[in-house]
Amino acid sequence: MLQVDIARLHDDNREALSLAWVAGRGATAAVRGEAVTSASLIGHLNLTHPNSIQVIGAHEAGTIGGLAERLFAQAPAAVVVADGVTPPQALVDAATRSGVALLSSPQAAARVIEKLARYLAKALAERTERHGVFMDVLGLGVLITGESGVGKSELGLELISRGHGLVADDVVEISCIAANTLEGRCPPMLKDFLEVRGLGLLNIRTIFGETAVRPKMKLKLIAQLEKPQPGGRDPVERLPLADMAEDILGVTVRKVVIPVAAGRNLAVLVEAAVRNHILRLRGVNSTADFMARQKRELEGGE
Repeated sequence: MLQVDIARLHDDNREALSLAWVAGRGATAAVRGEAVTSASLIGHLNLTHPNSIQVIGAHEAGTIGGLAERLFAQAPAAVVVADGVTPPQALVDAATRSGVALLSSPQAAARVIEKLARYLAKALAERTERHGVFMDVLGLGVLITGESGVGKSELGLELISRGHGLVADDVVEISCIAANTLEGRCPPMLKDFLEVRGLGLLNIRTIFGETAVRPKMKLKLIAQLEKPQPGGRDPVERLPLADMAEDILGVTVRKVVIPVAAGRNLAVLVEAAVRNHILRLRGVNSTADFMARQKRELEGGE
């Protein structure tokens, strides 16, 4: 089960929100991912949902009074007093007795809710891993896949030399951070490295500079490299009429299959596939346009 303990949440957001512990420092509660579908994980004072983070602003702090005990009886994961308000003593005492973390922030309650909501959405996002090379090509997140030895890393290196950026090589961590939105990152252990057969591990940041790497990208396209089949047959249709796609964490991602053969410039083909996909997103479909032109010619000749 995905969860974020309050100590981690505090440490990760301490600087951005100037969070300070007021009471309940030893609290072991955590925000669990199971609450994502049933209730908001964070918001203004709400006495009905456990496992959530309750934010108390200036208005709520002035009216909390005897509600303090009732609030902590609902077992919130934590309570944050925002707007620079000094936590009422009744709130501090109730947090101490219940063992629930009580934090404070000088920032506006709306800002605290917005920041922690984004943080929890990513921290509790459903995750998976894919084998391949994840690249930023013309501002689009492209996952290059294919069987071992097909040339994924070499293609990645060629794309980097053409000015594109590396996100991850070999293992790509993919998270569903929002509806129909996938984000790919590199595992910390592999960050900046690309393995190329015959050369070994290359530190792309050191060799090509800071602009050659990216910390994350949204996954928009899968480019699958395919070796020729026995007998030299092309593994894909010469003119595929149907769109291909792959489902990852419930999100459909468009896929193109690129045959690998001697003399083919795969980097140019991937760039062309990305440009074509961008046009598709803008409503321009080259194949459909050609089919419509052909149909007009046939009808005109009758």
